[in-house]
Order: sequence, then C-alpha cells, then structure tokens
Amino acid sequence: MKKFLSVALAAVMMLSLAACGSSSNKAESSSEGGSASDKTYIIATDTTFAPFEFTNDKNEFVGIDVDILAAIAKDQGFKYDLQSLGFDAAVAALESGQADGTIAGMSITEERQKKYDFSEAYYDSYVCMAVKKGSSIKGYEDLKGKKVAAKTGTQGADCAESLKDKYGFDITYFDDSATMYQDVKTGNTVACFEDQPVMAYGVSQGNGLEIVAEEKDNFSTPYGFAVLKGQNADLLKMFNEGLKNIKANGTYDEIVAKYTSAK
Repeated sequence: MKKFLSVALAAVMMLSLAACGSSSNKAESSSEGGSASDKTYIIATDTTFAPFEFTNDKNEFVGIDVDILAAIAKDQGFKYDLQSLGFDAAVAALESGQADGTIAGMSITEERQKKYDFSEAYYDSYVCMAVKKGSSIKGYEDLKGKKVAAKTGTQGADCAESLKDKYGFDITYFDDSATMYQDVKTGNTVACFEDQPVMAYGVSQGNGLEIVAEEKDNFSTPYGFAVLKGQNADLLKMFNEGLKNIKANGTYDEIVAKYTSAK
C-alpha cells in the first residue's frame, strides 16, 4: 500500500525538479499520431530500477520505461522532459503538481487508484526476495529475529510488511534499489524484497545477490503510467493510444526484448 508522503518532502521536490533532474529526454512533434502541441510534459521517474530505468556504461539514462515513453511520445507527437528523481520523490513531484505524469515501474493497486489515474498496464510483474549469494537464508523461515530491506512505497515493501509478523523479522527502508542491495551485501540486512524482473536483471548483471523466494500470487501486479486523479487526461489518453500502437507495430516487443533477453 502506498505510503502517504510528507508535505515537507513534496516541498523539497519543488526545488529538486528545477535543479536536480539527472535526465532530460524530449520527444518532438510527430505526424505519426496524437495531439501534438507546444506543451512539454514533465514526467518523473526513478533513478536506479534496472531494467526499467538506469544509467548504462555510456552514462545514458536508459531502460524499458525510458524507451517505451520515448516510443509513445514519438508515435503521439508530444514533447516531454524526463526527470530522474527516485521513486518516492517522483510520486511527491506528481502529488505536488511539479510533474504531469510518472513512469517508474509503478504497480497499479486499488489504494493508488484512489489518488491517481493509471494507463493501461504496460508490464506485468511480481515480488521476490533475494539474499547475498551463498547466504544461509534460504526462505522466509530463516528470517526470524533478523532485518530485511525494502524500498519505500513499493510492492516489495508491502510484501515484506505482510510477512514480518508471521516470520518475526524487522524491516529497514531505502529510497533506491542500489543502496538497498548494498545493505544486503554488507550484511546489515539479510534479504531484500524487490520486483522480480528488476532483481532477475540485477542478478544476471552480477549484483552479488540471488533469488530465494517469489510471490507470484499475492503480489503480482501490472505496471502503469500515472497522472494525478482527474488531471492530464489528454496525456493519459495519448499514452494509452501510443501504447496500443507500439504493441501493434512490434516496437514494444523489441524494447522489452532489448533489456530482458539473454545476451
């Protein structure tokens, strides 16, 4: 369940958007479709959530979310400025009116739908638990009396919270995946809860962790593009139309395969 963010955080993000966005991707008007205008939409996203958004070895901000947004903007002919802020901060920017939309591996849940309008799902995901490679932790039963890591405001955190009383562990919260992984590798926490495709990609890239449990039934949710409820209906409509088009012409499958297929 989404955590309610503080007013202070939202206020801080008003300044952060102006000064701290680490990525600026703009798609110019296109005749291929959509309602192009002179407006440039501010889209907030996470910082490190590979394979959905991350910085590659060329210092380029890339990923499934990044490429899908670019393809949809091209198809629909709208311009945007992508702001890489971190998940919690991206949501704060949306809620404070400093961003028009958010694409950040954001799970569509009933609780979130009370505050946001979501696009059609563009990816289906579920939660897993990972530990340091070679750890003695093999499942939830081994967590009693220990600390686990989760990222604030995510389905992974929801999953951990649903299990903590049954298995007797405590939770330490983080703002980004990279810091959370490092905490597990240094032994401050013994496991972390993360979206399975994100963790699977990290493991394949040698992040030093391994998956030991998966929650396919209770924490299987689709990802969606979000706008604040009742606002930016035109942007949401263009996203849905563009998503439909890039799925039909094969662009969507090419993007997903680019980041998930074995090399």
